[in-house]
Amino acid sequence: MSLIKDVFSPSWLDRLGEAVDVPDFRRRVEQGDWNELAFKQRVRRVAETLETILSPFPDSVPELERLAPQFTGLPGIVFPEYVERTATLADWTLALATLAKLTPHSTSEFAVRRFLLADQELYLEQAFKWTTSDDEHVRRLASEGTRPRLPWGQAIPRLIADPRPALPILDALLQDPSLYVRKSVANHLNDISKTHPEYLIERIGRHLGTDPNTDWILRHASRTLLKRGNPDVLQLFGHVTQGEVAVTDLVVSPVTIGQELQFSFQVNSSVEQRLRLEYAIDYVKQRGTSRKVFQLREREVKGVLQVERRQSFRNMTTRVHYPGTHTLTILINGEVYATATFEVEEES
Repeated sequence: MSLIKDVFSPSWLDRLGEAVDVPDFRRRVEQGDWNELAFKQRVRRVAETLETILSPFPDSVPELERLAPQFTGLPGIVFPEYVERTATLADWTLALATLAKLTPHSTSEFAVRRFLLADQELYLEQAFKWTTSDDEHVRRLASEGTRPRLPWGQAIPRLIADPRPALPILDALLQDPSLYVRKSVANHLNDISKTHPEYLIERIGRHLGTDPNTDWILRHASRTLLKRGNPDVLQLFGHVTQGEVAVTDLVVSPVTIGQELQFSFQVNSSVEQRLRLEYAIDYVKQRGTSRKVFQLREREVKGVLQVERRQSFRNMTTRVHYPGTHTLTILINGEVYATATFEVEEES
């Protein structure tokens, strides 16, 4: 299985060596513990090697702008990394302008965080200006670079504690025509909702139904609160149960680690209505249990709806399974309607 860190392949490193006219570039990069380095560590190693070749910032800007279009995609973040590592805060204006120029070829979302942490107010002023850019990559940078909990990126403690300073940036992008930008805004709002749900709930109440692009953002941003069964969000999205609703005939079979869990049930609704159907599994862990909620579907239901589902119990890097008695819960509009236990057995 290919790993993310393998984007820095021997051929990619050789090609970069040719571009900077250093024949032994790959040898310099791959010295010592290269095979053991994780993705971000490899990014740092390549950038450090470039530091021994390119001129110091800002003299290196023309060379960075020449190289970046030749090395697009994820591995191209070595060039924003170079700016992050070599630019001083005295180079503030040029450094951020350079990162904005580089981001369309890869992404500068990680590199800008050094400047955000150094001077939040000044950085947010610049990020707000990026929201009006004609380039969707730059508009996305305005949102993604300020996410308080960006995966692989430095956390922003001040914005985790108080996200309000970044909200004008997100509000400016709520109707963005680019799906690339909308995904970032939704992920940013979802980050905020984990500790400050009131700011997302306020925006749903104020903006839902005003624009299709905004509706997409708000719904995608609400996934954590919907899974948590937040009553305010469920009501704002119209997930209010009407009439008589029941779950019957819940059947769940034992499963062996590495195989698929199978279960089925029926939903009975006395009136036609749109229902949000989910299931939760309380996984046995080394210590205690951990609940994970999965969405089944949202659909119109009247009368009887038969539901069948499979759930993988293969071990993954993000989830390791343990034998024992697990619990399956059926949720409708965030409320518990049926529960059953099932056994998970060791692989033979």
